[in-house]
Amino acid sequence: MRGRRSVVALIVVTLAGQVAGLVDHDLHDVTFGVSLLVLDGLGLAYSIRAARRSATPRIWALAAAGRGLSLLTTVLFAVDAVTPGLGWWYLAVCTGLAMFATLSAASLAVTTERLDRRHRWAFIAEAATVLSSAFIVAWYFVLDPALSDSPSRHWLFDLGYPFGNLVLLAAVFAVLLRGVIARLTPSVAVLLGGMLLYAVGDIAFSAVRIHGQQASDNVLAAAALVVASLLMTIGAMEERSRAARGRATTLSRMPAWSTHLPYVAVAVGNLMMLVATIRENDFQLWGGLVIGQTVMTSALAVRQLISLRESSERNVTDPLTGLANLTGLSEATRRAVQRREPIALLLLDLDGFKQINDHYGHEVGNAVLVEFARTLRTAIRSDDTAARVGGDEFVILQTGVTTESQAVALAERVLSALADTRVREGDDLIAIRTSIGLAVRESDDSPQDLQHKADLAMYESKRAGSHGWRAYDASMTDRRNRDALLAAELEHACASGELSVLYQPIVDLTTGDAVAVETLLRWHSPALGAVPPTEFIPVAERSGAIHEIGRWILGQACRQVRRWADASGGQIVYVTVNVSPRQLEDPTFIDDVMAIVEGSGLPPDKLVLEITETAIVDQRTAIPVLTTLRKRGVRIAIDDFGTGYSALHYLTRLPVDVLKIDRTFVGQLNGTRQGAAVTEAIIRLGQILGLTIVAEGIETSAQATELQALGCALGQGYLFSRPADAADLDAMITSAPRRESPARA
Repeated sequence: MRGRRSVVALIVVTLAGQVAGLVDHDLHDVTFGVSLLVLDGLGLAYSIRAARRSATPRIWALAAAGRGLSLLTTVLFAVDAVTPGLGWWYLAVCTGLAMFATLSAASLAVTTERLDRRHRWAFIAEAATVLSSAFIVAWYFVLDPALSDSPSRHWLFDLGYPFGNLVLLAAVFAVLLRGVIARLTPSVAVLLGGMLLYAVGDIAFSAVRIHGQQASDNVLAAAALVVASLLMTIGAMEERSRAARGRATTLSRMPAWSTHLPYVAVAVGNLMMLVATIRENDFQLWGGLVIGQTVMTSALAVRQLISLRESSERNVTDPLTGLANLTGLSEATRRAVQRREPIALLLLDLDGFKQINDHYGHEVGNAVLVEFARTLRTAIRSDDTAARVGGDEFVILQTGVTTESQAVALAERVLSALADTRVREGDDLIAIRTSIGLAVRESDDSPQDLQHKADLAMYESKRAGSHGWRAYDASMTDRRNRDALLAAELEHACASGELSVLYQPIVDLTTGDAVAVETLLRWHSPALGAVPPTEFIPVAERSGAIHEIGRWILGQACRQVRRWADASGGQIVYVTVNVSPRQLEDPTFIDDVMAIVEGSGLPPDKLVLEITETAIVDQRTAIPVLTTLRKRGVRIAIDDFGTGYSALHYLTRLPVDVLKIDRTFVGQLNGTRQGAAVTEAIIRLGQILGLTIVAEGIETSAQATELQALGCALGQGYLFSRPADAADLDAMITSAPRRESPARA
């Protein structure tokens, strides 16, 4: 509030001084000179303060230098008026020219957005058009009259100041013209407005003086300079006040009228040519005007050519990502085939993009697409073509490919770049993952054949798991028909009794006693035979059947453990059930789990839900659901730990009780420090965080012994028992002594 009062007071005092100068002509020169001195002094002080606190210190430091030079220039001209002939006048002119340079640099410091080559030339053409128009005006009113006079000591002033103003105009137009900067803070906008008015006012000031009038007597010219200085000072005061408050100011978009500046410039230039034609008959005058008009017209022609090219490219370019669209890809492929170039096609489909859109919104989804497109640009060569051909589907046309290994290298380069790529949304970092199918064109392949091969390979990559690649080979068939058949059969698998549950014990590695069981799902279809889980579970997730299947297996597991507890006199093992990330998206999932647990009579702490590391990346849905379940007594385990997404900092924030060491790490145990490195690191991490550690895939006594030595208490694997029916495990489960569930650790 105090800053606002200061601004208002400065405006009132400045305007009052100008009004006093108008009323009393004797005071005009005094009020004009004093106003400039005071405003430059205040502008210098506030610009220095703004530079110290602003988020854009370079702009305000340069503005402070410009205001300081302006103040020094005014003082030197005043000294020259009192003591002429001592070089003060030339020094004043030089400092004035330096002022234009520093103010221009301050304006250019605002332009933060980098332009590509095409848009850079478009901007140069637009700027040349506007400046040519300004040059025509300056030539007619200032430069030509100055050159027509006999040379005098004022030539540096008469020619240097108009050129300085043109440079300042160029710098301001660099901000105003479209494509250079998208947003301005109000304080910077006021600063630039002051610079623009200062350049226009000073050109008018020079024109008045050259045409024989007393420049300070011209009310409009003098008022323009004073108001311009006032605006630049107010901008510095506002920036200093905003920075002191520590609040971010809402940014305003560039005005739409700025895009029409080149066309207004052409109209002004042509008008000046018309005026000169009617009123003048001077070769020197016409020479300057014709030069300006020629440059202006040529620049506008260049700009129009660029616009036509942009319009043409718009038909083959995706507007969101800037990559080629389907039409552009088709044209690039057709040209490559006609030239008989060896090519490969990589088809990329983003993994989990629908979930990103659903949870974060389409704006964040678009940001992911743009960042993915940027990564593709960095991965490909200039001769290759990257295209967006669908919502989250992309294609790379790779040229000069003679071996499959070259296409594989590009696929791995893309995957490697994406591994370090994240899109920030609030406190979340969204990973970008993709499945890639690639195919190298054979001599008789049509573009459609090549795309079909890449499509088959991509589908295989999707089936194998996210963030990987597959290369086409002749053994690949289109498995989408089989997946569609699987989805149809799964719709009635639960009701028809085709699904069954197996259990694998989790044992105490010291005693061999079973302390828990993991639930495993099997499907035997009358039409399709035995279908492995690796084949039907992904289909169930895509079709949505996983929700019904998940409820069914959870009910089977809880009731079976309750039966074992009754048979053993109330001693209860705990049971682990795998949960798909898709199940966590179901709004009824929490209520369904708790209803099943309560209906079976199983205590909630005897149920452990196993999730993969991929599920914990979805922090908006998965984490709140798991946290709520844990508060209600259900335990959470991370399955196959160390093979997926996990970042260590996640574990300190996740509602996790159990880490399960993946069988690949257990398989590396061979009695050496190298073989035990990863397993030992996971065990130590679990101990520090107070988590229970379970080793999977134990097949030998040596592995079990080494795990015990490393500090792992629990394990499962063929060494102890293969997955089996509940009846086959009755004796093992009901006869073993019990201890407190390790899941409580």
